[in-house]
Amino acid sequence: MFLYIFRRMLIAIPTLLFIALVSFWLMHIAPGGPFDMERPMPEIVRANIEAKFHLNEPFLVQFFIYISNFVQGDLGPSFVYQDFTVTQLVAQSWPVSAILGLLSFVIAVPTGMFLGTVAALNRNSRLDYLLMSLSMTGIVIPAFVLAPVLVTVFSVHLGWLPAGGWEGGKPAFLVLPVLSLAIGSIASIARVMRGAMIETLNQPYIRTAKAKGLSTRYILIHHALRPSLIPIIAMLGPSFVAVVTGSVIIDIFFGTGGMGQHFVSGALNRDYGLVMGITLIVATLTILFNLVVDILYTVIDPRIRM
Repeated sequence: MFLYIFRRMLIAIPTLLFIALVSFWLMHIAPGGPFDMERPMPEIVRANIEAKFHLNEPFLVQFFIYISNFVQGDLGPSFVYQDFTVTQLVAQSWPVSAILGLLSFVIAVPTGMFLGTVAALNRNSRLDYLLMSLSMTGIVIPAFVLAPVLVTVFSVHLGWLPAGGWEGGKPAFLVLPVLSLAIGSIASIARVMRGAMIETLNQPYIRTAKAKGLSTRYILIHHALRPSLIPIIAMLGPSFVAVVTGSVIIDIFFGTGGMGQHFVSGALNRDYGLVMGITLIVATLTILFNLVVDILYTVIDPRIRM
């Protein structure tokens, strides 16, 4: 187990370097620069600023300077937010994204699994068709449509919840962003869980358990649940990273100030340091949670070996 984890960590290093190189290259080939303004800047001022941030160096030199600082824990300065470093900006936005993501994840996983199990137990019934129709609707409706609908219903017409903001994470301000993030995940998990549960319930050992007179609840908990979790676990890694690092649409629409909002502003403003910092954080979390998923496979199904 420890050897497997060590090998995966070694593989993660060149993977992160490749992601950083591609991201750095894409930012450089885009037209314009971080200090382009409507009013032209004097050339000597521009030259001094670019020299300060090493933007006058060749591409590879800039890249290796950034990587050497990153290894030392320095995400670099922000070219746009002059009074903040990238580390400070990430430290401000990360708790927002983490809270919204964790809450939506905690809601989405058990809810989706429950709905998928109910649909599987009532296969081809009206309840099954209803649940899967709602799930498909939740999958196909994008977040930029779902969020305004929720605001229109619960904020504009009913007046129950605020339409946006953060206010230190007060519960009333969390409901709509969390629902906007969770509904799509609930729908996806429900559909996958239904298919996995139906396949498991058709296995010979399940029929044997039924022939012994075991209750449906006992069979679900002790025989059907663990095998059905394998495809769910496979999709949880990327899903968890997506919701925890923050949705661009949710951050911008609700004005929560999460990492997604900083990522968009950094890309539009050519803020290399901010884009690179968030990109590497997302990449690191993706690699980490994919490793966690691989380990969970062996916990759920002892037949799987590293």
